[in-house]
Amino acid sequence: MNYIAIIPARYQSTRFPGKPLAMLGAKPIIQHVYENAQNAIEQAWVATDDQRIADAVLNFGGKVVMTRNDHQSGTDRCAEAAEKIAEQMDFDVVINIQGDEPFVRREQLDALKGCFSDPKTQIATLIKKADSSDLFNPNRPKVVIDSRQNALLFSRSAIPYIRGKEPEQWLNCHSFYCHLGMYAYRRSILSEITKLQPSALELAESLEQLRWLENGYRIKTAITLFESIGIDTPDDLETAKKLILK
Repeated sequence: MNYIAIIPARYQSTRFPGKPLAMLGAKPIIQHVYENAQNAIEQAWVATDDQRIADAVLNFGGKVVMTRNDHQSGTDRCAEAAEKIAEQMDFDVVINIQGDEPFVRREQLDALKGCFSDPKTQIATLIKKADSSDLFNPNRPKVVIDSRQNALLFSRSAIPYIRGKEPEQWLNCHSFYCHLGMYAYRRSILSEITKLQPSALELAESLEQLRWLENGYRIKTAITLFESIGIDTPDDLETAKKLILK
């Protein structure tokens, strides 16, 4: 099985313009993501529509794919990049690593890769056991899984509902999982899912992965012990700088 990592990165961001190029220690954020990705996946590429990001990646010796500037999601940008990379090399699975995840770990990427030992796996993603701060936080999507760790449903609400118990008791009654927004796709499936129209559940929850479930695609999950630490705002960057110093 041949894997590649694609790291979508755009310059424009409402909350943090130029985020991929912000310095975290001695390196820009995008370099941390790229180098950590390469710990598990030798063939890593940054997909961007901005020449400033492309120049920075080339400057530290990374590989870049230039993409259109009208993509609605990182998945769409990955799909265009994958088509271009396929002209140069063969691969089976694309792992999508967000460009604002400088602390992505090899263990997480290995867990995603491991999902594809099952030949039925089409899409894979990471989940982590929820704690009390996650359960009722709508910014922490939850997921319920079947006996084979395939996702049944994602929601910003706490799912499942525990009947007959007070909410503060729910974690003692059931294993709840949060979804971490890191994906892997078989090459042909990535091309297919980007052609789908937005679905009713997706629009209701504003969760892209619900479009795939509604259209019958199977999402395999891998449980990770490690938190996903993304950088969305300048305040997040200041927190990340403290982690770098530890």
